[in-house]
Amino acid sequence: MLLDNLARLRRYARVLSRDAPNADDLVQDTLELAWRHWQQWRPDSDIRAWLFSIMHNRHIDWARQSNRHVGLSDEEWARMAVPPMQEQSLQMRDLSQALSLLPDEQREILLLVVVEEMRYQDAAKMLGLPIGTVMSRLHRGRERLRQLMDEHGEET
Repeated sequence: MLLDNLARLRRYARVLSRDAPNADDLVQDTLELAWRHWQQWRPDSDIRAWLFSIMHNRHIDWARQSNRHVGLSDEEWARMAVPPMQEQSLQMRDLSQALSLLPDEQREILLLVVVEEMRYQDAAKMLGLPIGTVMSRLHRGRERLRQLMDEHGEET
């Protein structure tokens, strides 16, 4: 069950750490912690939310320790997207760049709710936030993302 969520964990780790090697380390730490504390998972709950909670908390621990902010290079963003056509490739690049400009808390909520299709309640519980805060950040994140994409469209 842990490995069934590996791709989602890697994707979430890349968004959190913005650095491929650190993302891989974060996934490894998450899986090690989950394995070590397997008895803490409740079988009647969503394992994905439990794993994401572990990863989120581990990332916070790392951020507190290092106080570093590392971003993905254009080349790393390009490797993450595998678009079938040139136009989609440009749109994905623009979207990735716009996402990188969002505040971490908005980008994180967008990833959990939109990409990972996590329910608001599960995301709120995972992040230790009221559901209203999750909904508010999601709304602000979507609006800001639209603005950034519109601004970029006007430049071309």
